[in-house]
Amino acid sequence: MKKIFSIIFNTILVLSLNAQVSGIVYDNSEAGKKPMFGVNIWWENTSIGTTSDIHGKFELAKSKESNNLIFSFVGYNNDTIEVKKTHQNLEVLLNSNIILDEVIVGERQVGTHYSRMEIGSVQTISGAELCKAACCNLSESFETNASVDASYSDATTGAKQIKLLGLAGKYVQMMTENFPNLYGLSQPYALGYIPGPWMESIQVSKGTSAVINGYDAITGQINIEYKKPKTADALYFNQFLSSAGKSETNLDGSIILNPKWSTMIFAHSQSDFFEIDENKDGFMDMPKMRQNILFNRWDYFGKNLTIRTGIQYIDENRKSGQSSKFLNSSEILDPYKIQIATKRFQGFYKMGYVFPEKNYRSLAMVSSFTYHDQNSIYGKTNFDATQQSAYLNVIWQSAFSGNEDHKYNAGLSFKYENLNQLLNDSTMLNQEIVPGTYFQYTASLPFNLHVIAGIRADYHNQEGVLITPRLNLKYNITGAISWRASVGKGYRYANVLAENNYLLASSRKFIIAPDLKLEEAWNFGSNITWYIPIGDRDMAINAEFYRTQFVNQIIADFESPREVKFYNLDGKSYSNTYQIEASYALIKGLDATAAFRYNDVKQTIDNKLLEAPLTNRFKALLTMSYKTPLEKWQFDFTTQFNGGGRIPSTEENPLAYRFDTEFPSYYIMNAQITKYFKTWEIYLGAENILNFVQKNPIIAASDPYGDFFDSSLIWGPVHGRKFYIGIRFALAKKEDN
Repeated sequence: MKKIFSIIFNTILVLSLNAQVSGIVYDNSEAGKKPMFGVNIWWENTSIGTTSDIHGKFELAKSKESNNLIFSFVGYNNDTIEVKKTHQNLEVLLNSNIILDEVIVGERQVGTHYSRMEIGSVQTISGAELCKAACCNLSESFETNASVDASYSDATTGAKQIKLLGLAGKYVQMMTENFPNLYGLSQPYALGYIPGPWMESIQVSKGTSAVINGYDAITGQINIEYKKPKTADALYFNQFLSSAGKSETNLDGSIILNPKWSTMIFAHSQSDFFEIDENKDGFMDMPKMRQNILFNRWDYFGKNLTIRTGIQYIDENRKSGQSSKFLNSSEILDPYKIQIATKRFQGFYKMGYVFPEKNYRSLAMVSSFTYHDQNSIYGKTNFDATQQSAYLNVIWQSAFSGNEDHKYNAGLSFKYENLNQLLNDSTMLNQEIVPGTYFQYTASLPFNLHVIAGIRADYHNQEGVLITPRLNLKYNITGAISWRASVGKGYRYANVLAENNYLLASSRKFIIAPDLKLEEAWNFGSNITWYIPIGDRDMAINAEFYRTQFVNQIIADFESPREVKFYNLDGKSYSNTYQIEASYALIKGLDATAAFRYNDVKQTIDNKLLEAPLTNRFKALLTMSYKTPLEKWQFDFTTQFNGGGRIPSTEENPLAYRFDTEFPSYYIMNAQITKYFKTWEIYLGAENILNFVQKNPIIAASDPYGDFFDSSLIWGPVHGRKFYIGIRFALAKKEDN
């Protein structure tokens, strides 16, 4: 695998040794020159081109076929410049003297793409991509994504987790609109708290990110952007129904009150009213669930001041355990039941002020408060907990001597966590108070090199001073090839019981070491993105390698089937991931993505360096999406080939309650058809078409109060083939005359 990536890198490097042309595009208006963002730039009679960045800058390889460079932007005269010299730095002035009648341009929105502008490796999943599958919530948003995996954490509660760079989602900093969210007590079920139709986009950042948002990101960040009142439809409605008995309704509406103020209301309701027990082990494969979510946001846009604020409320009830059909046919007097009741309230406030006549200088504040309450029963075990969280971040941005090629951010942050847990009769209290400060430098240097270098210092009330250095580099080898690299440190405070309370649906005994330390790791990464012109389209290829190396990790040891032990790492623990991904429009309207990822994840467990349990060794993905020329129909197909992996030892169990030491590779196939009408659309699809499920995922399901009951060794799907149907209705805002 390393040889393959070396060959790819060297091939790209050789092909990249072309002459460069760069420059800046300005709006040549009476008010003076202003840099223009998003100008289309290409060599005449070729498909080689680029766009200008937010500072009007561009760079691309010199074409051998043409010397004429064309500049185009809606509302401006096209400009053509003859370029005879290489490594030339151009200054281009575009004149806005075209008066247009209304023009409607239709082009299919790209579903998933890697950002050309960001210095770090950032992949954006658009709203169009989310509509290619049954995206009911965040946990189902990555079915067509090669980088992020989403799977069940156990076989009874419906808890889900994501994996990024071969490691569990707890090492990913989850954010909503760029403030940290969905961690601690909410983590096991948090992926179900964000309805898919509410999301405008998702940004997946791999490796160490900026220091501005804290020290938590170890393998990366996932940021969710909700729909905004200014750009959303006036009214949007989505109704979903599946063969598994799931009914979901989503409604949102936006109102522009005046040129400065706008608001938006979101409502979500979900009910699962079937008891599904396909493997007939007496346990429901999926919990019955009732969930209601309300969210109201307000946006203010002044001349220099921007404010965004909102509140959200979640009320959720999950019921699982032994099915009523099984109980009616048996003589069980004390059935095993799982009930999880959650109430969550959150408010946020964001403010940004840009200084007049100095657009490079701004002051921003981000704050949030969360109250999360969970009352749960797992058989005869009671677990009740509350978490109160507060977050504040004040960010100052400016540029050295007003030079926007050398920007910096400096700020102060404050994090407060109060977690109160009650396990049967045992009370556990934990409080975190973490003030911090940081400085970050962003530079655009000669030779197409871009840098983000940052460092932050935090004082943790239990762990003392934490120093977090991070560095991101981007080098534009040509206009079509970019190389990125990152290195940095991350920390994480583990609330073991809160984050793993779904494991209470088991007879395993929790053994938590008394001296657990902060998790600490370094992450190193590098990737190359290459846009290859083929015909009149570009093929996008991304090849990457990331390594996460732990200084300390809280090991979850499942090697004894009687217990799960949590203790500090004593030895090595690392994750190496290799991935290559290619996207191309095969014909007009038909987009395809193919990807392959290899995971090498190992941990020192009980003094032995072992392969991380329940982790796929590889993943292959193919997605195809076709939209007819008149945009009346859309056909989407996704297939995953998931590699096998290791299962923790069950040798101590009786023979009937043992698993193999390996789980096999398996395919998952999903398909969807969408019919578009003027203001609404109807879609129907199938998930897990091949009906693959993990057989008997629960050990000793017939004796849940016995010594061998275990629902934690989950590696594959727990429900089989599922069909669904839904409708979407959108009423666009009326344009002002």
